Parts: sequence; C-alpha cells; structure tokens
Amino acid sequence: MNVSFENIDKVSASLTVKIEKSDYQEKVDKALKNLRQKAQMPGFRKGMVPMSLVKKMYYKSVIAEEVNKILSEAVYDYIKTNNVNILGEPLPNDAKQVEIDFDTMEEFEFFFDIALAPEFKAEVSTSDKVDYYTIEVSDEMVDNQVKAYTQRNGKHEKVDSYQNDDMIKGLMAELDENGSVKDGGVQVEGAVLMPSYMKNDDQKAIFNNAKVNDVLVFNPSVAYDNNEAEIASLLKIEKEAAAEMKSNFSYQIEEITRYVAGDLDQTIFDQVFGEGVVKTEEEFRAKVKESMAAQFVADSDYKFMIDVRTMLLNKIGKLEFPDALLKRIMLLNNQEKGEEFVAENYNNSIEELTWHLAKEQLVKANEIKVEQEDVVEMAKNAAKAQFAQYGMMSVPEDILANYAQEMLKKKETVEGLVGRVVEAKLATALKTQVTLDGKSVSIEEFNKMFE
Repeated sequence: MNVSFENIDKVSASLTVKIEKSDYQEKVDKALKNLRQKAQMPGFRKGMVPMSLVKKMYYKSVIAEEVNKILSEAVYDYIKTNNVNILGEPLPNDAKQVEIDFDTMEEFEFFFDIALAPEFKAEVSTSDKVDYYTIEVSDEMVDNQVKAYTQRNGKHEKVDSYQNDDMIKGLMAELDENGSVKDGGVQVEGAVLMPSYMKNDDQKAIFNNAKVNDVLVFNPSVAYDNNEAEIASLLKIEKEAAAEMKSNFSYQIEEITRYVAGDLDQTIFDQVFGEGVVKTEEEFRAKVKESMAAQFVADSDYKFMIDVRTMLLNKIGKLEFPDALLKRIMLLNNQEKGEEFVAENYNNSIEELTWHLAKEQLVKANEIKVEQEDVVEMAKNAAKAQFAQYGMMSVPEDILANYAQEMLKKKETVEGLVGRVVEAKLATALKTQVTLDGKSVSIEEFNKMFE
C-alpha cells in the first residue's frame, strides 16, 4: 500500500491511496472462511459449503468491505501521524477517480481532495484592551429577592374585605334584563374569582373594598373581554354557550382569602443558606447580595468571551480558506437545504470556523484540559442554578451529586457541559492576559447589550 500527499496550495491538498492485492487478500480469505463456517445451503451440511460457492456468492461484497476498511484506516492514520490540520472530511476527487470494479480489478487507487486549515497565530497580550462588565446588584434587586423568599414561605388567610390580588369565593347567579335572578339561568356555587386578573378595569373596580356577604353585580363577558375559555371555565358551561353569554351576574361573597408573605426570620435564613450561616436580617441581605453577584459572574464572563472573539477576529483579519472545497463539504452536510442555503450561510460559517480554530489555539496555549471532576462540578453548578431559581441556595451535597449523575447520563448534555468547562477555564485564563476595562452596569443595561 502506498499513501502520497501533495500540497496544491496553502489551504488545499490531494491525497492518493494505492491498495495492492497483498494488502487485503489475507483479510478477505479470513472473512470468507468465517462465512463458510456459518453458511447454510440446501444439499450441504452447515460449514461444508464448497469455498467456490461461497466465493461466488460473497467475494465481491467481502473484498469491497475489506478494501474500504483499509482505505479508511490509511487515510486517517496518515492525517493523524503527519499532523495534517484538515477541515471537514476528505472528499473524493471525481475528476481523477476511476470507477472501481471489484470483479475485475486487483489493485485500487483512490484520490481525495483535502481542505487544510490556514496557518495563523491567535494570541492575546496586555496590549489588548477588552471590556469587562460587572453587573451591579442593586438594593431593589435584593429587596425583590428577599420578598420572593418570604412569599414562598407565606400562607393563605381569610379576611373580611377585598384588596387587590385577593381571591374570593361565592355564589353566582345569572340575572335577567330586569336585574332579577333568571329562572333556569346559570348558577354556580363556590365560584372562585381573582378580580385582579379581569381584563376590564371598570369590572375590576366593582370589587374594590367589597366585604364578606356583599352582593355585587358584574358581567363576565365584559370582565374577561369575551374570552370564551375563561368564561366557560368560570360558569361551568360549554365554550359554545360561553360565546353567547352576555348576561349580568350577581355574586354573593362567601369568603375572601389573602396570601400573606412569611416573616423574615431564622426559618427562612436557614432554608436559604443553611442552618446558622446567617442570624440577622442585615447578614441575610448581605449574603443574598453576595450570592446574586456570584451568579452574575458567569454572565459577565460570557460577554467577555464575546468581546474577546470580536477583538481576536479583528486582529486575525481575513484568512484564506479553500472556499470551493468547504462549500462542497457544507453542501454535503446540508443536502436537503441545497446550494442556496450554502450561499446564504457560507460567510457566517467561515467566521464561526475562524473563531473555532483561534479558540483551539488558545486552549492549547493555555494547556486547558477537562477532567471528569470538572464536568461533574459543572453539572453540580448547573443544578445549583436551577435550585437557586426556586430560592434554594443551600442544597445538600448528596442531592446535587444525584442531579449531576442524572445529567451525565445523556451524551448531548455531557458535550454541552464539557464546552462550558472549556469556556469557563479559558475566560479565567484570558482575563489575566489582557487588559480589562472594568465597567459596572445595571442588569437592565447589561441585558440591552444582547438585544
């Protein structure tokens, strides 16, 4: 077997693989012997079919399979051994490639076009100035987070008069045009309302300061802006009937329920940060602010890496790529979308490819490696973030470990976690190598950067 490589230009090359009979014959003979042992044909005992018949039936498919195996190994062994920085997959050269006939040919020659990565240097230094945005945790944000904690520990209490956001329960009865209870009309016992969710402000106002045992008159169709689903649910009727329902209803209030937030006490302190970690409201608010600031670091690093990418791509400038070969590869991977898709998306794909190659160099230069414990820790951090959304800042280690193990069972999740580990480690390294232009911004200002 002979493998030859020839550079056509700086970013493309040709690879030729010549396979001789001696390269595959032994493997073919072995494969045919194995097939003979398993072959079953009428008139012959298992394993006793004549080799001539086995060859007649299977020789072409066996030689094709073995030659393809040898070809694949030869191509990728050459690329790996010689550190060929290839883009995409080797493509058959249709102009040079003759049709392969396994019935008549004993020697085979295969020709490939190779897309090579351009040579360039991706590096950063202190002369590179990159913005780094620290998200300010305002007193209002802390107040809202503390309120969320107390809300989660609140309870429903019965009260005598209605305020906004209260829930009421009572008897509803359909009225006729004279304002009397309609004979045979719709009546609903224990009908539950939250007037604050009504669409019409005038209808909402009917319930202001209402008290238990008050009888009010309102119109569900007006209150809910003719929403058939909401009206049908409230009146316990079909949607078709709800579409025709325009009547006023009386509503006798039987019960008013208000959700009252929990007290900001040691119980909440312990639930959020663990038993005894904080003991006063002042300490609790300070810890909340610290935790929120820590959660924003990942967002700041994400924006930092976007800005590093922009800076580096500008430094690198326009690179030479084997456009024709890359477009062939892109079309091959997107056959169902066609050439128009390739034409529309090629430039963006080249920008992504340039950043990918640059990032590979930075990862190598900084000797960034991803260990199993890194992936597990990233999975735990992802689980922590999910729990934090529900106000659980202190989650037992065994629960985090169980969540992490579940996440690691999915291949696509693991790949995503590995990518996040690389990004995090690279951001940490690059922050020490460039000059950071630190800027404090509000969460609103930060979010606007992504609009």
